[in-house]
Amino acid sequence: MPQMTDWTFHQGELHHADVRSLLDFHYAQMRGNSPPGACHVLPSDGLSAPDISFWTIREDGELLGVGALKALSGDHAEIKSMRTVPGALGRGVGTAMLGHLLYEAGKRGHRRVSLETGSTEPFAAALRLYERESFVPCEPFGGYPDTPFTRFFTREL
Repeated sequence: MPQMTDWTFHQGELHHADVRSLLDFHYAQMRGNSPPGACHVLPSDGLSAPDISFWTIREDGELLGVGALKALSGDHAEIKSMRTVPGALGRGVGTAMLGHLLYEAGKRGHRRVSLETGSTEPFAAALRLYERESFVPCEPFGGYPDTPFTRFFTREL
């Protein structure tokens, strides 16, 4: 499993104050940077659905980031709500979380992982990360509408 030496992954933790704060920030940012018909960010309560597994990444107890995996079918999963704490940007937290989510997806028997994201400047770092990690553009999935703003990616495991 990909992991930095002092970084630990924790499943759950949706009730932790620092996690709620980061998820509220993430929700506000996604809503503020996306057109209404193309914003599919889940509020923090939506991440507790039974088909979603949620993780945090921490260093010495300090929250660095979050990410979730939603089961779409037995062999297909979706990456949801990846976000790095602003003070930890540029440290590889997103890469580590994405690696962890891909590892977990494979462990659960998923053979493909997909995601949807935006296409404008606020999403540029995420787009670079997904492309660097061998995600390729794909058609809309999971009932998402195809909009000029939205980008869809997938990766075989």
